[in-house]
Amino acid sequence: MALENAPGRMPVLFIGHGSPTTILTDNDATRGWARIGASLPRPKSILVISAHWYTRGTAVTAMAAPRTIHDFGPLAPELFEMAYPAPGDPQLAARVQTLLEPTRVTLDDSWGFDHGCWTVLKKAFPEADIPVVQLSLDHALSGQEHYALSQKLRPLRDEHVLIIASGNIVHNMSTLIWRDDAPTYPWGEKFRDHLVGHIRDRNFDPVIDYQQGGQDALHSVPAPDHYFPLMYALGASSDDDTISVENDFFQLGSIGMTSFVFSAA
Repeated sequence: MALENAPGRMPVLFIGHGSPTTILTDNDATRGWARIGASLPRPKSILVISAHWYTRGTAVTAMAAPRTIHDFGPLAPELFEMAYPAPGDPQLAARVQTLLEPTRVTLDDSWGFDHGCWTVLKKAFPEADIPVVQLSLDHALSGQEHYALSQKLRPLRDEHVLIIASGNIVHNMSTLIWRDDAPTYPWGEKFRDHLVGHIRDRNFDPVIDYQQGGQDALHSVPAPDHYFPLMYALGASSDDDTISVENDFFQLGSIGMTSFVFSAA
């Protein structure tokens, strides 16, 4: 169980969430999410930036009781029976709206928790008793613009808000190998190593401008929706944070599950 509310700056997380079916079994990914959650001080609220709320403009969930969204195709029936009944936090939504000015942020009352959010939280914070808000990704913004926007969220860390960015640093659905022992593509491994090295060194420019990774980047990030959440973890981090790498493995050959925890020293 997570610790009680503690003074000091909350960490920032980037979580590789992978396939929705990951949540159905006890595996390396779900054990990693549970381990990360148990290691953290208990947040007052959680702000999630998920790859699966990719919108025109920027929005933040502002309802008191968000719904659980089953935003995937005909997968295992038991997935559709799962719910994450955490409360929302309209006050945090309004705070995010203010912090991100002059960017226009819509207070949304129709979205909820998509699977990039609830599958991770179901393992990291299984009691579902911490208020959760989701912030959308404006598809019109560049990586640099997402990074600049996320820097404005840093004050939340000192307000006991845990920021979780949820996506995948390598995410190529067209090259998946549907078996548990799938080999990892060399381009995915090379791009992962490229990113991890630069993030450990706090050299974020080649990570933000990921196309500097050449062909490895083009194969690893054919579309930026799962990659851009990483910008929010980087932008909300601080120069003096310690950086740990978690769940550093691949799923189905071309989904990088690598996760990062940025913690105040």
